[in-house]
Amino acid sequence: MAKRLSVIVSQAQGKNPAKRKLEEDIVAGLLFESGIDVTIVPNLYDIQADSTSLVALQGVGGNAVLCSWLFERAARWVLDRHGIHGQHGTVLLQAEDDEADEDEADDSDEPADDKDRVIDSRDLPNRKIYCLDLKASNSADEFIAEVKRIYSENQVQVVGLTDVLNAAPLPKVASQQAGDQNENGSAAGQAVVNRIEEKSGRRWYPVIDYSRCTNCMECIDFCLFGVYGVDRIDTILVEQPDNCRKGCPACSRVCPENAIMFPQHKTPAIAGSMDAAASLKIDLSQLFGAPAEGKSAEELAAIERDEQLVMAGRNAVGAKSSAGRSEISTSSKPDELDDLVDELNDLDI
Repeated sequence: MAKRLSVIVSQAQGKNPAKRKLEEDIVAGLLFESGIDVTIVPNLYDIQADSTSLVALQGVGGNAVLCSWLFERAARWVLDRHGIHGQHGTVLLQAEDDEADEDEADDSDEPADDKDRVIDSRDLPNRKIYCLDLKASNSADEFIAEVKRIYSENQVQVVGLTDVLNAAPLPKVASQQAGDQNENGSAAGQAVVNRIEEKSGRRWYPVIDYSRCTNCMECIDFCLFGVYGVDRIDTILVEQPDNCRKGCPACSRVCPENAIMFPQHKTPAIAGSMDAAASLKIDLSQLFGAPAEGKSAEELAAIERDEQLVMAGRNAVGAKSSAGRSEISTSSKPDELDDLVDELNDLDI
């Protein structure tokens, strides 16, 4: 029995008709492809912890393809934040920003050094997740072709394993597949489409790339808004994402491993571009676009943090403060300025 492939389409923020048409053309092109199930959700980055979309995503089993408007690296770690884990699946359709590093990546965005990374302590499930950047092409046919290639690649793996074991697929798996087809009323092999319709406001919070993170705690020391915390084994995490100040990427500038991303930032280096991730030896003040007067990335980050503190009605602390663990914002609710920015962003002009 052929192994089904789940395709997740994460819709763009705003109401850009060209982006929406590309999304719908991809879904339409997959409708009659055998062995493919499609789930359409609002923008992945904006999904809340108690949303129907997240329940649907966490219910996706096996290998999966995510189509989103985020850089591939950012998309992978947003999924990871939502509890959707898996091995890195290599995609051949690349955005221009990432093409230069395709050969250097060696099927992984993990840095090649001997530092201990958080991901080294993880036991990832035996599944692959492929992240397609919808900025890579204006042609739905190219994305459909890449999904079909990934589907075929996974079928070859399944057949090879079956041949080695010299055994038929497990009856339990076959029974589940047959049950799914009967329940959804679709013809054998025909795609099943699940569209999740729910409102989701724009969000702004950091996303951690654990293949780069060394758990150095620089971010939690620097941030004064209570965004970061640690889990039961003292691993850094984004504990209170909605405490983050909209538009502020300061903590990404002080991370020594470039492990912190803000997927909706206009600067590719901060938004998760693979090109930026592979360029750690570049002077960070140039990489992140520091002002012409030559301020370092750390100085620029301190300025951005002070601006947010003042806007929140608190005192600026300057570049020397490291009180991030103890000084926490008392307000995480969006203000009127946040609402105005959201309305302008929805126009997508």
